[in-house]
Amino acid sequence: MTVNKALQYVDRLIVEQTGKHLDNLQKAVIEGAWQRQTYETIAQEHHVTKNHVGDVGYQLWQLLSEQLGEDINKLNFRSTIERLRLDESAVIIQDHSENNNSFNVCNYPCQITQKSQENRQKSIYYDLTLAPQIIKFYNRKTELETLSNWILNQNVHLLSVLGLSGIGKTTLVKKFVDLNLENFEIIIWKNLRFPKPLELIFDEILTTCHQEFQDNISDKIKQISALLTEKKALIILDDIQNLFINGELAGQYQTQYLDYQKWFKTLTESQHQSTIILISQEQCPEMHCLDEGLYPIKCLDISGLDNAEILENKNLKDPDRWSELISLYQGNPKYLQDITTLIKNFFDDNVAEFLAEEQPILTNQMRSQFKQLFTKLSPLEQQLALELSKFKEPVVRADFSR
Repeated sequence: MTVNKALQYVDRLIVEQTGKHLDNLQKAVIEGAWQRQTYETIAQEHHVTKNHVGDVGYQLWQLLSEQLGEDINKLNFRSTIERLRLDESAVIIQDHSENNNSFNVCNYPCQITQKSQENRQKSIYYDLTLAPQIIKFYNRKTELETLSNWILNQNVHLLSVLGLSGIGKTTLVKKFVDLNLENFEIIIWKNLRFPKPLELIFDEILTTCHQEFQDNISDKIKQISALLTEKKALIILDDIQNLFINGELAGQYQTQYLDYQKWFKTLTESQHQSTIILISQEQCPEMHCLDEGLYPIKCLDISGLDNAEILENKNLKDPDRWSELISLYQGNPKYLQDITTLIKNFFDDNVAEFLAEEQPILTNQMRSQFKQLFTKLSPLEQQLALELSKFKEPVVRADFSR
């Protein structure tokens, strides 16, 4: 088998698994592994970091292992593919080329495994066109294990992932999706950066699943409920905070989006086998009112990373001071990315010189994010935040009352 045929074969397997073709870097990893190249060599040829190539390779070997029913890694990839007998068969794949979320049947060589046969019989529907591509994933092993346990073992129906902008909420959830594609018959990712009425979201979900939707919202809710009951589905709604009113206490829905609140409440009260993940900077109020011990709901708060890995490959000086820099910006990957650029441009990569400044430096992007957060607060919360900002050290409620 030539490297080109291996690429075609792997591409078809990945399409069957994810609905997407290999991107350029994934192709480079496949070609490099086939030719026994190291990750470092692949990285140098394509002007990316070795760690990035390793992450891409890890994801590919996971997907191929699941699809072919064998433990595949970089070392045994070529020998395993060459050993497999390829039989002609028709395979159902999802075609995103026109973004129409439709399924086509095409004939090509494919090793048939029990897992892939079961998946085709289940008629898998994936819509990950709005899901981000992971460029760098830092160590979130504990959080990944928590999500896996809640969703796969405890069958949590409604799960919220909370944290500040840039902390890594979306990346964490996408990583879980990438590692668990085979566990769901339906995976749909929707982003509410520019929110739309729930009814339109339902229309898109039903269209992806090849169902003709009804005319009114009540009937559509019944259709969605039937889908969540009949199939193991995972639906991700990102940027939930955009459904809420600015200037009010957290979690107050805008009038035109109250249907979301009703639907979320329904999800916790009905019996089904699916999970809806809500990614947000603010908690949904209906989840505050429910006992996690009695209802199938969970909330995962994402905090910053306390790991020097976050600054690796940035070519910064003074590695013994990196932990101070990480602590100063509370381990927020996005903040640290912005501040690293500033250090490189104005402090000649010198972390110690940067830390010698009398007070933390905020980039324009960070100031913009803080302003957005402040605008969302109610007047009372804004007043409280301003008072707390006067203290140089953390305070407890008892100290503040004095």
